[in-house]
Parts: sequence; structure tokens; C-alpha cells
Amino acid sequence: MRAHKPLVWLPACHRNLDLSDPGGYTVLADRYAAAVTALDLQPVLFPMAGAADVADLLPMVDGVLLTGSPSNVEATRFGGAALATDLLDPRRDALTMALVPAAVAAGTPLFGVCRGLQEINVALGGSLHQQVHAEAGMMDHREPEGDLEAQFATRHQVLLAPGSAFAQWAGAQSVMVNSLHGQGIKRIGQGLVAEAHAPDGLVEGVRVEHAPAFAFGVQWHPEWRHESNPFYARTLEAFAQACAEHRRRRAAA
Repeated sequence: MRAHKPLVWLPACHRNLDLSDPGGYTVLADRYAAAVTALDLQPVLFPMAGAADVADLLPMVDGVLLTGSPSNVEATRFGGAALATDLLDPRRDALTMALVPAAVAAGTPLFGVCRGLQEINVALGGSLHQQVHAEAGMMDHREPEGDLEAQFATRHQVLLAPGSAFAQWAGAQSVMVNSLHGQGIKRIGQGLVAEAHAPDGLVEGVRVEHAPAFAFGVQWHPEWRHESNPFYARTLEAFAQACAEHRRRRAAA
């Protein structure tokens, strides 16, 4: 019998796409699910899951991938006030703020991408710049106008901590990445180690120190064209290996 694929929970976003339907929609960008599938993992969604469901649902999966999103983490989560221009997703915030510490404590592999990195940071007590480009001395990290190829093109270098997993995946101490975000880490969360920085000093990659399993977050998007980018591919493969190991442990238990 063929072994079951490891299950990876992708918390969904919530949108009001149809003003005539007040119930809204559950949405997920295909590229995240496609990347997970390409790694021989099975993406799963729990569309109506909330913080109270984490204890029941987390033992059913072998990894958690916190995806990027057009929405921002609500500033009240880190002591700020929401900007009038913010696109928010309070349902996702409520879920991920509970899911992050639970996944770390349970040893469930955790990987955060873009918004997902910011969720990890805020869930562990950190704060965010709401508009990085408006901060003195900081770069504009937002994507340019144009099609997806232009938006996801490599934009800037990140400097990687010597000896870090990031440096191992890159095979170097610096690498070029894409950049599609307005918010960014301001105060780093408890237990997080900054291991990748943009040229302006912005933290772009973190590791959860003392986590019993894979627990990383990145500000760039390794899911994009990962099959042709060795650094992105190795990062995702490390997550997949951790999920497969978690699956084996669950099967043996």
C-alpha cells in the first residue's frame, strides 16, 4: 500500500468578493498549493477553523504553511492603529495567532512566507512597520507595477547569517530574492533569531530558536518559480523533509 502523503495545513484568507453575499469567500492562491503538491505533500484547508479548533486540528497534519496575502496583520495585534488603506483579515489573524505558538510547541513543522513571517513575529510578541517604505533609511519593498512575472522578479539582495540554514540552502552568505510587501518586522518576537537581512537592515528571515522541528519564516516568496531557483527549491525541500519526518512519527505513534 502506498504511504499517505504528509498533510500540510494552509490557513486560508477571507474576502468579500461578492457584495450580494455577506458570507464572503475562502480563498487561497494556487501557487502555494501547487508548490506543496510539487513537494509530494498534500495541501489541506479547514475553511471555518478558528483559534478554538487548533488543538483538535493540529494533530491531524504534518506541517503548517502560512502563506502570503494581500491583507495585512491588523495593527491592534501589536499595539498600533490600523491605517485607512489597510486590507485586513481578522478571521485569519485570530486563527494564526493561536496556530503559531501551538505548532511550535507541538513540534509541527512551520514555515511562514511574507504575511506568514509577519504572523509568526506578531504571534510571538513582535511588532511590525506598517509602511516600511515610509521609514527613514528604508527601501521600498513593495512590488512594481506590471504582470506577475514583473512583480515576482528578483529585486534585492539578502545577507544570510554565516552557518545558518539559509546560508546552507543558498550555498552562499547572500542571495537575490523577490520583494512584495508593505509591512515588515520592527521588533522581533520572543524566541526568534534573525538570520537574513535586506540591505536596509530589515529582518527578512527568521528561525524559531529551540523549536523541536523546522520553524522558519521568510519575507520573500520561495514558492514562485521554485523549480528554477535552487535557493527557493532547497528551502521548500527542507520543509518537505521535516513534514515527511513528522508524518513518520505520527504513523509510528
